[in-house]
Amino acid sequence: MFPLKPLALGACLFALPGLATASALTVYSAGPGALIEDLAADFTDQTGIEVNVFQSTTGQVMARLESEQANPLADVVISASWDSAESLHADGLLHEYLSPNAETVPDFLKTGHYVAQGVSALALVWNRNSDVPAPADWSDLTDSAYRDQVTMPDPAQSGAAFELITGLLTALGEEATWTLMEALADNDMIVPGPNARALNPVLQGAKSVVFGAVDYISLGQQAEGEAIEVIFPESGTVIAPRPMMILASTSMPDEAERFVDFVLSEQGQARVADSYLMPARTDIEALRPTLEELTLIEVDSEAMNARRDAILTRFREATGS
Repeated sequence: MFPLKPLALGACLFALPGLATASALTVYSAGPGALIEDLAADFTDQTGIEVNVFQSTTGQVMARLESEQANPLADVVISASWDSAESLHADGLLHEYLSPNAETVPDFLKTGHYVAQGVSALALVWNRNSDVPAPADWSDLTDSAYRDQVTMPDPAQSGAAFELITGLLTALGEEATWTLMEALADNDMIVPGPNARALNPVLQGAKSVVFGAVDYISLGQQAEGEAIEVIFPESGTVIAPRPMMILASTSMPDEAERFVDFVLSEQGQARVADSYLMPARTDIEALRPTLEELTLIEVDSEAMNARRDAILTRFREATGS
């Protein structure tokens, strides 16, 4: 199993997997909680198959899987980190299955063992009520106008933030990336923890901009009336596909395959879209900018993940976090 990094606590458990009946499917999912609750309820309504859900951060989900290796409880896992699926597959822990409903999912978002449920991207999130101007690109936040006004999720606790660092390393190179991080730190940027801890001060007005926010959370809050704006930098950003996979240890492979089919159905993907994620299927309408509308940085994730510890160490050195 791949090495795990401690993330923030706060798991939401509305059905305990340890108390699941033999006829119930168990799904472990990274947030958003409302999405997996809706998908599970819809699936049960359609099929009559009960679903037990454990919902938390990707780190907590993966830590739970690791702790249960001797007695696996999960049947289906949905992560917010593509490399977690790659690692589970490399360890031989995934059931081989490609849903027929994945036909319109782009090739780079599916394999014979896992497929994207949906996709998010990394962005700047700016509080419109703040006294600082709207930034257009990552490097804008080094300007003195943003001193003590910027937050960033910790890449050691957020897989998406780590993806952003690897994207910057790819696009800018080593020297320019760490110079940027040092300049942000010199401008009093704070790195308070996982995604929510970086976003909350901006929502509350204590800070003005998030550097590297997971977009769907903020897009949803913006739609609900929060005075924030989600800005995709002109120089490019990275995406964070959410892999969905069936564990090889499942005792309910047929039901698990039906669940994956459902999530990739028009109904399931509409639920994904309602959460302001990009649907994995290209034929489902999104409520936000899609892959074709963003400037994307292509990252060699395998090479970057092999350097994870060194990258995180260098990030801590550059930012003092």
